[in-house]
Amino acid sequence: MAAYKHLVQTMIAHSEDVGDAFASEARKIHYKEEPDRAIRGTPSSDEIASLKEEGISLIHLPVFKDEDLN
Repeated sequence: MAAYKHLVQTMIAHSEDVGDAFASEARKIHYKEEPDRAIRGTPSSDEIASLKEEGISLIHLPVFKDEDLN
């Protein structure tokens, strides 16, 4: 669990939180309309499926509270 917590913390520290705009930002990056960068956010299940259908790679991590990762 410690390794997973470290991984999540590292990913958060090295990515931009785009919130609900995740799907649109991921598309802009994929289609070279925005600079390539690591982003994170809160896409819906339908948006995740749509992004995958378009060939856009993403990792869907469950959201844990910090106290759950002890």
